[in-house]
Amino acid sequence: MFESIRFLARRIGLRAADLVVTAPWLRWTWTGLGDDSFAASLAEIRPSDPEAVHDMMAGRYLLAGRLVETGGISPFAAEVDDDEWLNALHGFAWLRHFRDLRDPGGRVFARTLVLDWIGHEGRFEQESWVPTVTALRVLNWLRHLDLLTDGAGAGEVRAIQRSLSTQIQSLKLRSRLSPEPVERLLCAAALVGAAVCDADHASDLEGRLTRLDAELAGQIGQDGLHLSRNARVQLSLLVELASIRQSLNGLKTSASLEFAAQVERMHQSLDALTLGTGEPAYFNGCGQLPHDVLISVQANAGGERRRRAGGIVGGYAVLRDGEATVVADGGMVPPPAFAADAHASALAFEFSHGTELVVGNCGPAPADLPESRDLFRQTIAHSAPSIAEESSTPIAERGAFAGRLVAGAPVPPIEIKPADHQMTLTSQGYVRRFGLSVERRITLLSGGSTLVGQDRLVAAGERALSGALSVRFHLGPGTMVRQAGEGMVRLVLANGAVWTFLWEGASLREDESVRHSASLGFHKTRQLILEAEALPGTEIAWIFTRETA
Repeated sequence: MFESIRFLARRIGLRAADLVVTAPWLRWTWTGLGDDSFAASLAEIRPSDPEAVHDMMAGRYLLAGRLVETGGISPFAAEVDDDEWLNALHGFAWLRHFRDLRDPGGRVFARTLVLDWIGHEGRFEQESWVPTVTALRVLNWLRHLDLLTDGAGAGEVRAIQRSLSTQIQSLKLRSRLSPEPVERLLCAAALVGAAVCDADHASDLEGRLTRLDAELAGQIGQDGLHLSRNARVQLSLLVELASIRQSLNGLKTSASLEFAAQVERMHQSLDALTLGTGEPAYFNGCGQLPHDVLISVQANAGGERRRRAGGIVGGYAVLRDGEATVVADGGMVPPPAFAADAHASALAFEFSHGTELVVGNCGPAPADLPESRDLFRQTIAHSAPSIAEESSTPIAERGAFAGRLVAGAPVPPIEIKPADHQMTLTSQGYVRRFGLSVERRITLLSGGSTLVGQDRLVAAGERALSGALSVRFHLGPGTMVRQAGEGMVRLVLANGAVWTFLWEGASLREDESVRHSASLGFHKTRQLILEAEALPGTEIAWIFTRETA
């Protein structure tokens, strides 16, 4: 109770302080302070797409997976009811698409959009000056300052520099008032970026780096994974941090070296959670990520690394053998400040062979289905065992932690045997309700062409409720299910590979499923569900094995 009260009080206090400093009667004290000069010294690691430029010049803006046609008016004047699209617009990451243009008309168009933003939003608007969006906008303007100022008139250059300076002043003031950890980290990164680009070298780069290091130390685990346990968050942070690290290559201070080491650990953990499909596993709010950005971030890692056969990263167990990769969630619940998007995915796994996904999770709800957000966070949306279709970990419905995954029973340690390509995970999430713990053992055999699993219920307390044990396997998009006899089905993957699925100790049914898609919302697919009575000693065994020609 005390923890929840303290959590809520801190958030309310910080939000109230931010409202005070951004109120009109105080805002003048900092909006007029900025008159610094900046030079383009920040690296851009993401690829550009010339087609995106043609679309924007024609009034078509494809941002955050949604296409909006402005009909000739400014995108900043268009009425769009989509927060993700608006944040992407006001964040200006799309400026990178203009960077390689030789056509002066395209470069003038990019500058016109920035000046248009200054005209519409430059005097401070709560929605477009949210610290996260402001931090991203500052970083993106700094990366492409040459694009914006080359060929510009003196008045235009002055307007851009002054707006940048004012936005940086706002981050200096507001970054410490944010209750959101990722927001604080991005603000600290933007202030370091501003110091790197300070044309007068008057900023305290070392001090800002030290603060950024402190934020990273509080948000990144020892193995390099963000405490949200969300690979999407990990990637979005690495886009900004890897850019800064590249720009600091010549700096060898204690703060810069610690920063570089932290970023390298982040690269390693993201790499560990990446399947053979090239995507990180879909856990805790991560869905389909921009493939070009993912490749660029991986290409800008500190050095070549060889993936281990197995290990534990941020509460995930990882096995690799031959062309096979398995990533499974031990069920660790992030701290409350990091748990807003967390999923009840204890014991869930994803399995790839080669570049094809065999078994996965649904991922987050599509942006246009906000009412389904919590449904996609439940255990049944994952390839995991569940009892009575209830989640292993609840999402708080009210109180200080409302909407967040709430830690309950302790999470037993993961047992992993890399030499045997085997992991064992246990969930205590059903003990209080059903008096049962769930144990899952997964083993890769035959060079990764066979995956063997056992799910077992163990008596662990008084039984208050009863229900059926369901073990779900959400199949990769494009997979077709074919009956092949008693206790066996064949799975024909999108690439034509055939896998046989066998089971024992349960009945099988097939149902519809979905998997998150950045462009389509979701792909329709299928799921296999094994069901048995939830009693102490119940054990369900299952096997996926690849057929050879």
